[in-house]
Amino acid sequence: MKFPLVLKARQTKYVAYATLYIAVVLAAITVANVLGDRYNKTYDSTANKRYSLSEQTAKIVKGLKEPATIYYYDRPTGFSHAKDTLEQYANLSPKVHVKYVDLEKNRLAAVEAGIKSLGTAIVEIGTRKEEANGLTEEGITGAFIRDLKSNKRTICFLTGSGEHQIDETGSDGYSRFKDLLGKEAYETKSINLLGTAEVPGDCTVLVVGGPKSDYQQPEVDAITKFVGDGGRAMFLLNPPLKMGRTEIADNDALSKVLESLGVTADKDLILDLNPIGQLAGLGYEDALVTRYDSHEIVNTLKGTATAFPYSRSLEVKNGDKTTVDKLFESSDSSLATERLDTPRVNASDPKNKKGPLTLAAAGTYRTGKENSQGRFVVVGSSDWLANAFLPFNGNRDLAMNAINWLASDEELISIRPKDRDIRTITMTRSQLNWVGITSLGILPIGIAVAGVWVWWRRR
Repeated sequence: MKFPLVLKARQTKYVAYATLYIAVVLAAITVANVLGDRYNKTYDSTANKRYSLSEQTAKIVKGLKEPATIYYYDRPTGFSHAKDTLEQYANLSPKVHVKYVDLEKNRLAAVEAGIKSLGTAIVEIGTRKEEANGLTEEGITGAFIRDLKSNKRTICFLTGSGEHQIDETGSDGYSRFKDLLGKEAYETKSINLLGTAEVPGDCTVLVVGGPKSDYQQPEVDAITKFVGDGGRAMFLLNPPLKMGRTEIADNDALSKVLESLGVTADKDLILDLNPIGQLAGLGYEDALVTRYDSHEIVNTLKGTATAFPYSRSLEVKNGDKTTVDKLFESSDSSLATERLDTPRVNASDPKNKKGPLTLAAAGTYRTGKENSQGRFVVVGSSDWLANAFLPFNGNRDLAMNAINWLASDEELISIRPKDRDIRTITMTRSQLNWVGITSLGILPIGIAVAGVWVWWRRR
């Protein structure tokens, strides 16, 4: 038999084709494994990106100026669970490295690091080390923040005039806001200016959280001096309602301080007639915001809704030493009434102010001193930070962005990790029965009938 005739044999052709196909498949698998080892890329198709790191985490990790190492202490059986989270940090930046410490083989490592329990993560940046509060994004990113922010930052909340309390866990309290601040390494404390008439020197940001009573002149003077010396303050206001047992003071002394900064708080109540707010479970007294102006505090909130119950409108202008920017307004279908002593409001009253109305503003104060600039944020509502409303859509992101800007932590401004959605399907008994009949009866029978029909036609 001649050699060319052998090549033409059918069996030889099949062997050649099979060899070629196997070689191509092996080459593709090899290339895919090499690329997968060098470039770890994933796609998160969940609605709220529950398996992806947030913008804030990416911003912090990609902005690292020195190498960081995450040490994870556990038994080998727990490493696979930790890798799902920790490897995402390593994929964000080549400066981040993850090391898994086997406590079965190296128990002394736990003693040296002060590890008290299995499954503990330590973030080390330079000579600084911080323990993560759990194997979650908030816990690990919080450790990064504490490492990077070695200086102490304290948020001081005024008390003594009916303000919201940071230790109050009820719907009107600020305890959830306090917890959010702690996750970004801010310390919190309550202060009273009646005794000392001076804001403590360790206060990074002063929060005036919705006073219901008038401030005395010494308190007002202390706030004025604090901002004038380059301090940072957040003013959360209430409309001066006079309905039944609810009576909120006009607080004219505080209003004069804000006017000197370029913000005038009008004595009115904003009502939002936007039907979208009703669909979101809001009342007419809750102003819904979906559009924002251009400012570092709100630039990341585009497309995110926030809500502000019991708000008053603001008027802003630049002053001799201040530059004031509007942050956002109420909707076009909102109005403001000056009738604060009755729940009955006539929406067609010509005395009502028509929306959109300014709800919040941020400004800077020129002290005349080098590297000393005062900053302030004014919001015409204080209840939007209360425990009942803080979880609403973008409220917590707006709150933390404002604190970050006031504390000169602009690199932290972003969208925080969202709570994981719990998505369940609730069905009635008849619906469950129908699912069972379909999956266990109709579909298998249909497939069997189709198979018999195909067999019969080919026969």
